[in-house]
Amino acid sequence: MSQPVEKGMSREGALRLEYFIIGLGIFALILIFQPFSLTLFAVGSVLVVIAGLINNLLPMAQPGVPVRSVITVTMVVAMIFCIVLLVSIAAAHLYGVFFLKPPDPNTTSGKVQLATPPFWMQPLVWGIAAVTLALAALITAMNKTRG
Repeated sequence: MSQPVEKGMSREGALRLEYFIIGLGIFALILIFQPFSLTLFAVGSVLVVIAGLINNLLPMAQPGVPVRSVITVTMVVAMIFCIVLLVSIAAAHLYGVFFLKPPDPNTTSGKVQLATPPFWMQPLVWGIAAVTLALAALITAMNKTRG
């Protein structure tokens, strides 16, 4: 029996992907170095990180590369980013535990800090962890259905 033939990206599709990746990085740098708005600077800062991650897709921007492979690599990069976020949040927490003095319970800010739930109970952390697990499950499912 013959294997199903996956149709790869066309030359135009690969070129569009490459232009998008490079254009996103240039646009992010323009937003960072514009002198008009701090909001645009913040958006540019986020886009620089995203553009740096998306640059990992540049080797995939070749004619004939299956779109499914590009999607799989994109999900792997996103999953790695989520894992790095979780590790950095945990490292920041441990830095505070070991190197900063504890909050003073006699002050208002100290009471607020002590009333805040620990980092592992924050919805953002659980959301990032859920996205990481979902991406891992999707990548596994895509690899199992491939062949």
